[in-house]
Amino acid sequence: MTSDVIEIEERQHVATIWLNRPDKLNAFNQAMWSALPVAVGTLEQDGTTRVVVIAGRGRAFTAGIDLNDLAGFPVGIDVAARTRLYQEIKRLQGSFSALADSPLPVIAAIHGHCIGAGVDLITAADIRLAAADAIFSVRETRLGMIADVGTMQRLPKLIAPGHVAELTLTGRDITAGQAERIGLVNHVYPDQAALLEAANALADEIAVNSPLTTRGIKQVLRAGASRSVDEALDYMALWNSAFLNSNDFAEGIAAAAQRRPPHFDGT
Repeated sequence: MTSDVIEIEERQHVATIWLNRPDKLNAFNQAMWSALPVAVGTLEQDGTTRVVVIAGRGRAFTAGIDLNDLAGFPVGIDVAARTRLYQEIKRLQGSFSALADSPLPVIAAIHGHCIGAGVDLITAADIRLAAADAIFSVRETRLGMIADVGTMQRLPKLIAPGHVAELTLTGRDITAGQAERIGLVNHVYPDQAALLEAANALADEIAVNSPLTTRGIKQVLRAGASRSVDEALDYMALWNSAFLNSNDFAEGIAAAAQRRPPHFDGT
């Protein structure tokens, strides 16, 4: 799938979703907000994709929301205008929730600017990697608004509360090294080429595993985040009761016994 603003590049069981407005630093316009969840849904249904990498064309991952689009947002103090604005915010939230809610593991490969909505986006990914030139900022604060597309809800699940407060209250820029130190990204690489190489290598390492298992891990981790340990353990027992008796599990056991690489087909 290729559109004017989102491009999908497929390689075996790994698909890269490219943010493709390089002349605008991949700022999210209406077309991009709409195209991203469609791309994710397409990959979920294609039967071959096991891991998604999301990256940006050109000099930046994304500069956030396209400020020109803000002029088209519903405004006014009457109930109808506020309702329309609420609905629009929910629609934009859904674009990034498509990544968080997807059963496919998602790796964000970040270079250059990752500003405002860019932070909203990467917090919806499962793993974040960065190039050394990456810059992160919850820039909405400096625009006189609260980040409303996921940062306030997902960032506290990734980094310590003090770091969340500092980033969201100041709107300041932080470097890739700082992002790694506070746990926002897993690893930092010298440049975009090394970043993409590492992201693809990690995706390949995940993709060789059973897709039933990787999808299950993502679901179990998500379910456990809002449950007590006892409740999460029960959820885990129910999950394996439903899915452990699979061809992939039998293949994994056989491969281990025969000392050979397993060949999982997702059944």
